[in-house]
Amino acid sequence: MPDRSTAPPVLGTLESALYVDDLDAAIGFWRGIMGLTCFQLSPGRHAFFRVSDSPRPQVLLVFRAEATEHPPAADARLPVPPHGARGPGHYCLAVAPDMLDDWRTHLQTAGIAIEADFRWPNGARSIYLRDPAGNSIELADPAIWRP
Repeated sequence: MPDRSTAPPVLGTLESALYVDDLDAAIGFWRGIMGLTCFQLSPGRHAFFRVSDSPRPQVLLVFRAEATEHPPAADARLPVPPHGARGPGHYCLAVAPDMLDDWRTHLQTAGIAIEADFRWPNGARSIYLRDPAGNSIELADPAIWRP
């Protein structure tokens, strides 16, 4: 394995993906409950959501795994390799610590069950819930990763 010190630098995470069976339910959740803007939709295949534009774009890609696990056609304009996952995944959104109570209230008002709400050893807080596909969704104070 190459020495990590020789790897070129990265800027950060640009996109993350979750996989679902029911794309319409996912769109309802991510747009209606979580308030993200769907900026690209391919019915039955995927919905892409804008998470942030600052300091650089951050995107949540939601795919029907069944639609993305097959290789692209030989003449595909965008020959994206097959990908996909089965079973629940995990996705964490950074939330200002003073907004976590507001998020908890918002989710409970929308009928979303809170699976866990606790403080990490360093004092930072996380709230866990499930999306309609069963993915573990975390809303967290970014300080969870500070020493």
